[in-house]
Amino acid sequence: EVQLVESGGGLVQTGGSLRLSCAASGFTSADYTIGWFRQPPGDDRAGISCIMLRDGSTYYGDPVKGRFTISSDSASNTVYLHMNNLRPDDTAVYYCAAGVDVTRVTPLLPLWYSSWGQGTQVTVSS
Repeated sequence: EVQLVESGGGLVQTGGSLRLSCAASGFTSADYTIGWFRQPPGDDRAGISCIMLRDGSTYYGDPVKGRFTISSDSASNTVYLHMNNLRPDDTAVYYCAAGVDVTRVTPLLPLWYSSWGQGTQVTVSS
């Protein structure tokens, strides 16, 4: 069973930075994709970035391109989301998720991911 634990959320001012971590365990193959999603208050959950662990391919949603960077550390089975130049509209609960055979056409759709973490709150003050 795949288990994911997020950490690193918190309160930050506009323009600040945070690094989220997703510690993963229970992988049975190298074909997993780890995605980061966020759900603002009263809104739907949306994909913002993902990394395909087999070849390191990365994808970003338009709202975070140029500001967020996803990376992975295979030694610790941890995926990071480095968030820079944060804005108040980045405020949300952030989740990491794992999926197998995630399509490269629409890799940020939540339907491709079967295992989810519990989420971590990120709040950006103006």
